[in-house]
Amino acid sequence: MSKTKYSEKAQDKVGKVMHEFKEGKLKSSSGKKATSKKQAVAIGISEAREKGLKVPNKKKD
Repeated sequence: MSKTKYSEKAQDKVGKVMHEFKEGKLKSSSGKKATSKKQAVAIGISEAREKGLKVPNKKKD
């Protein structure tokens, strides 16, 4: 099974968002503070996807 591939810029975006989360400055789309690392990663991936960076498709259940 191969690993999913994220572009370097997408990885940088998630890294920046994680930095904001660690500083306590990261807000979710509802305007409330992000409370978990999972939320922070999801926000970073979503922002990267909006910018058109290479991010794997969402998993389908």
